Amino acid sequence: MEQTKYWLWLSMVFGVGSRRIWEAMCIYETAEEAYAALTDPECFLRLSDTELKNTQLIGIAQADALMQECEKHGIGVIGYSSEEYPPRLRHIMNPPAVLFYKGNIGCLSGTRAVTAVGTRRASEYGLRACAEICGELSGNGFTIVSGFAVGIDITASMAAVERNRPTACVMGCGVDVDYPRDNFAFRDKVIAAGGVFVSEFPPGTSPAPGNFPRRNRILAALSRATIVFEAPEKSGSLITAHLAAEQGRDVFVLPPADIFSPSWSGNLRLLQEGAEPLYCAEDVSGLFRDGAFVDKLMYEEGELRRISPFTSVYNEDMNEEKVAEELAGRVARQKRRERRKAEETAAKTAPAVNAPEEKEEKAPDLSALTDIQKQIAEILSGGPLHADEIAQRTGMGSGELFCELTELELSGAVRSLPGNRYELLTERR
Repeated sequence: MEQTKYWLWLSMVFGVGSRRIWEAMCIYETAEEAYAALTDPECFLRLSDTELKNTQLIGIAQADALMQECEKHGIGVIGYSSEEYPPRLRHIMNPPAVLFYKGNIGCLSGTRAVTAVGTRRASEYGLRACAEICGELSGNGFTIVSGFAVGIDITASMAAVERNRPTACVMGCGVDVDYPRDNFAFRDKVIAAGGVFVSEFPPGTSPAPGNFPRRNRILAALSRATIVFEAPEKSGSLITAHLAAEQGRDVFVLPPADIFSPSWSGNLRLLQEGAEPLYCAEDVSGLFRDGAFVDKLMYEEGELRRISPFTSVYNEDMNEEKVAEELAGRVARQKRRERRKAEETAAKTAPAVNAPEEKEEKAPDLSALTDIQKQIAEILSGGPLHADEIAQRTGMGSGELFCELTELELSGAVRSLPGNRYELLTERR
């Protein structure tokens, strides 16, 4: 508990879900040491102007006060080093430094868990399959994880609740925010059945659209397997599925009821990419035969094996030398990205000399995109590219890249092509 306030302070300084937290924690042994170093005027870690300002304006007392306020409202707070922190989250790239929760956080430790995702506008077939399969899995001792949205998510969670079994609901807002309102009436039932609402966002955080793709890495990581019950081509469920695959989890997909319907195009795409078809609960429960992948595998003689958060998949063969190589590679790629960005900014601001007139062309509206999304769009401006080529040019991992590409597809800036290729649209739709 004592370390949690320092993890919270790091999150307040660098921002929720920021990878910069882990760049600092590669240097320091504990969050408390990181706090002491970052508040030292002689700190050698390079900080942005905003980060430096935050270290000066945000004190540890503010983090302590937020924790006390959470306690008053029945909201638990745990940091990365807390014993209650879900073990499966420790071994993904950029794990949440802090988690806020209401309910029984223990239902995510030492249990078999399966994540269920799908569209909010599910068909009767999709909902029935979700209810029956998740109900059977829950009855067999599995913890169902969902995003608590209407449609597939709430159907999966309530299938567990109806059997008085716990379900974990991962929120894209504060755990105290009544979202979605249609599901508010189910909250007490989830907690009464031993379930939990969990989020990396502080209490009071509104459900901004950008929160949900970021939330999905947690949704995927908490389980051994992810099931996509029903999803159109442009669906956040595809983000979760790609992240699950990147994290070394299994992805199952319900076979479409209609291969010609746009409502099932996401299912078709995932099956074409190699996801496992799902016909019954046994397809999933077979993964756990003989206790495979139960959390105890992540422990040795009672001590948690320490692995860098930069490692996206738990690897029993990973040693300190390999971790160091991985970290050095990621830092080098980050520096290259920063250097390219600085060069691009300088080139754009430099006055043009005898620049020839160019024919005006329509271009995508990139103003609402993030910096990395703008970089991807610029790479694609030269023509369609394979995802591997985009990953090589940006230095991104495949999971992170697919997350960004899916967001670009949802925004209408990018279109996917056969063969895992992508192109930039010349007009926003």
